[in-house]
Amino acid sequence: MIKLENINKVYRTDTIETLALNTINLAVAQGEFLSIMGPSGCGKSTLLNIMGLIDEPSGGRIEVAGQVVANYNSKATARFRNQHLGFIFQSFHLINDLSVIDNVELPLLYRQVSGKERRQLAQVALEQVGLKNRMSHFPGQLSGGQKQRVAIARSIVGRPNIILADEPTGNLDSVMGNEIMDILLRLNAEDGATIVMVTHDESMARRTHRLVRLFDGSQVQ
Repeated sequence: MIKLENINKVYRTDTIETLALNTINLAVAQGEFLSIMGPSGCGKSTLLNIMGLIDEPSGGRIEVAGQVVANYNSKATARFRNQHLGFIFQSFHLINDLSVIDNVELPLLYRQVSGKERRQLAQVALEQVGLKNRMSHFPGQLSGGQKQRVAIARSIVGRPNIILADEPTGNLDSVMGNEIMDILLRLNAEDGATIVMVTHDESMARRTHRLVRLFDGSQVQ
């Protein structure tokens, strides 16, 4: 589902050049649950953003869901990202002025989906994460674990092939963190979602199919 060949990422300013990723070669199979670990600043989130077509590599080749990506700024790429990729972030990124169900519907606003169908799909996604009774609540009325469940529902509402999760349990206690991992594992096992997760938590990483480690922008395992 994801294939990276000789991926490099360099950040440049007038006075300094920083190598964020160094010759990354990685393939993620369909239906695989892959975790990425490494110390802070090693390039984990940069790698995830490149997989998600949010950030453009300085060099190398990337293929996602069978498509070679060459222009990250095109409308076609944005449309492809909306249709094939779901994103989960550590800090949830929910809109406080919108209800739970309206937050979950957001990715569908960029598709030709009727209001009725958007609502039905959002309800199904919220049921999948156990929040059927919280649809009319607002983010400020939810716990951290519930907010992350909403974020997961938003990521799957469009039925993406791939879910990219950046520290999805990082802001949660161990109990809530394990509940979120249970949901991700169920989405992987039952729905066949391909999942790539960045994490600092070794115990969470051990629950996935495979672990890749980064250090100073290079893959070391």
